[in-house]
Amino acid sequence: MVHMHSNTATDWDGSSDFWNHVNQSTVNNMVDQGIMILTGKSTLSDAWHAILPNYSAGQPVAIKVNFNNTISWGCGSTSSVINALIQPVNAVVRGLKGIGVAEGDVWVYDASNRVIPDYFVNGGIYAVKYFGGCRRDVNWAGGSPVNFFPPAGVAMPGPNKIPGLLVDTAYLINMPIMKNHSVAGVTLSFKHHLGSINNPGGLHSQIFVNNEGTNYSDTYNPLIDLYKNLNIGPKTVLTIGDGIFGCKGQEDLAPSVWSTFGGKAPNSLLFATDPVAIDSVMYDLLNAEPYAQPPALSDNYLRLAQNAGLGVFEHGDPWGTGYQRIDYRKREI
Repeated sequence: MVHMHSNTATDWDGSSDFWNHVNQSTVNNMVDQGIMILTGKSTLSDAWHAILPNYSAGQPVAIKVNFNNTISWGCGSTSSVINALIQPVNAVVRGLKGIGVAEGDVWVYDASNRVIPDYFVNGGIYAVKYFGGCRRDVNWAGGSPVNFFPPAGVAMPGPNKIPGLLVDTAYLINMPIMKNHSVAGVTLSFKHHLGSINNPGGLHSQIFVNNEGTNYSDTYNPLIDLYKNLNIGPKTVLTIGDGIFGCKGQEDLAPSVWSTFGGKAPNSLLFATDPVAIDSVMYDLLNAEPYAQPPALSDNYLRLAQNAGLGVFEHGDPWGTGYQRIDYRKREI
């Protein structure tokens, strides 16, 4: 699990158009170095081949991005609230192209009725395909149902479906934003996949740890079954946590400076093949920031995910002593 940090990733001065204050060259370097450190390879090509070891020309690679705050937008809308950044996506596409992935075989998506705005697409690499509101159809008709397996006495989550886009893709890269959530506590790599199904509201009562969680149970979280779906977890080759700005407080706020990052934006990208480990570290980074601490129980899904064999759950100190079980490596560039 690698944490790349660079104070030159942004030149942000608090402006509302935060997405225009990201240094693409620095982000490219952060992604390149992060992938090489994560895989232990000395060249970028070897590193990406290690991430996609069985890649064949023509296989689609999907990238899940977060536009949870664009549900009521028009295609040309902008806002100061946190949403996905194009620069990490561009850096990933650049690396994929280096091992022969065609631009048109990279599918960037947010499936659950969210707009992917013009400013994001216009800043991207030309032939990449975008799926979601204002873009290509994610193809619900060609999708497949999600199966949930709650224990006895726990309510069955609402019915949900995976879109055809995820059925058809060969590889998946998950790119959540490092941010809090007002009622779920955090929204990281697991909750990010509420944007991969057609009825995310059907899961809310079981994942919200605050007052809205009327069916919450500490023995079951449907996010675990969602991640284990054959079209999500087994296809996920990489998780990149977008901590360039992050968001503390609530999921629908604008970026703000972090005291733990010296009164600047976090200027961070995190890399892992273990979704539980990367969520554990992002949780701890949020928890270390004053006024950003997640509420009690909001890390319970990580314990359940570890119990399900999905990765390593551990709380530690990403600012000092690190971790005993998670191989946490932080690098400054």
